[in-house]
Amino acid sequence: MQSHRKITRRKALQLGLAASAIPMIVPSRLFGDDAPSKQITLGCIGVGWQGGGNLNAFLKLADCRVLAIADVDQGHLNAAVDNVNRHYQNTDCKGYKDFRELLGRSDIDAVCISTPDHWHCIPAVEAARAKKDIFCEKPLSHTLAEGIAMVEAVKENGRIWQTGSWQRSLANFRQGTELVINGYIGKVKRVEVGLPSGHGDFEKTGHDKPNGAPPKDVDYDFWVGPAAMIPFNPCRFHKNWRWCYDFGGGQLMDWIGHHGDIAHWGLTNPKFGVGPDDRIGPVEVEGKAEFPAGEAVWNTATRFRVECKYPNDIDLVIAGGYGDIKSGTKWIGEHGWVWVDRGRFDASDPKRKEDIAERERKHDLEFALAISPGHQREFLDCVKSRNRTLTPVEIAHRSATPGHLGYISSVVGRKLKWDAAKQEIVGDPQASQFLSRPMRGPWHL
Repeated sequence: MQSHRKITRRKALQLGLAASAIPMIVPSRLFGDDAPSKQITLGCIGVGWQGGGNLNAFLKLADCRVLAIADVDQGHLNAAVDNVNRHYQNTDCKGYKDFRELLGRSDIDAVCISTPDHWHCIPAVEAARAKKDIFCEKPLSHTLAEGIAMVEAVKENGRIWQTGSWQRSLANFRQGTELVINGYIGKVKRVEVGLPSGHGDFEKTGHDKPNGAPPKDVDYDFWVGPAAMIPFNPCRFHKNWRWCYDFGGGQLMDWIGHHGDIAHWGLTNPKFGVGPDDRIGPVEVEGKAEFPAGEAVWNTATRFRVECKYPNDIDLVIAGGYGDIKSGTKWIGEHGWVWVDRGRFDASDPKRKEDIAERERKHDLEFALAISPGHQREFLDCVKSRNRTLTPVEIAHRSATPGHLGYISSVVGRKLKWDAAKQEIVGDPQASQFLSRPMRGPWHL
């Protein structure tokens, strides 16, 4: 047992002087990027396939602290919470089935939303209203009307937004775009966007299993959420939900936020006359698509072609399953062409690639694009600085717009006229009905 001896005032002063003579060694973590006062606290909503990847990317960043996970699949939820707590060597991360409980926490600065497409809008709008900054997967929205609502919520609440259109963070896409906007090919006359076709069986379920009971550890009613209630089928559940229009948008919408986004990026030179990047849009859209016959579990288009007319007489075609349109994004101008794809970058004059890289290094470009430190890294930097990210909400919405309109045109079977300023289909009430979908109660905006 420790004795409690009385310490006089004189003795206390002596002890204090002695202590002050000893250099204080303070761990660097108290002052570095991972200091508690400099960390961005994060909650992750949806931690399946893409969500798990996003979670792991944020865990690698010292100035990010993941505090909470929300997922309606208990297996995904438990695995993600265990992953976070194992990484931090504590039990601080908490799990929730209902994302609204996560958003209700005042100690969370930002959220990462990696849910199926039909579950982007409501959590994003609620997160903005709760004053959280938002990293959200592409495509931005399940419908065009939802995209408009998301843009309005983010702007009204002054939030920082990063979309998972990570191709803008890669050097080849950036430098290819810089060639175009700095006039190397002159005025752009045509843009070709090549996307995948068919269906990818990412979960290895096949496409023709019968309906059945959902897994016991999944709240299927919550998973369906605002979409129309349809029977559970393992072929349109994890990963493969994107091949069912109730939950996703097929290859067209799965990729429009990648190669379609890059196509718009290359049209942002004011001299092209297309408009600012947060107002860009087609004036006409005509889509054609081939859909599976009958009551197919996978009902999204297997082959599609969307012909768009943009201001200043620029044609843009988006296609999947057509051999004349190469995968990736290709800008064709008066003086040549530039093409980019994942891991690839080419130009009609290959020397231009070396030239743009050199001018980028010398900071000698009229229109220089920001060099990203990494997609998640840049999001955190912008949360701190309050600067605009590479893929803010209004850009993601405009990038998705030709995809949404292309789908609507293919369904109604005719060309659409689009007012990009008003964001309205002109003179076609029937087609306009497809700009939104009814939400199943109790879910609503």
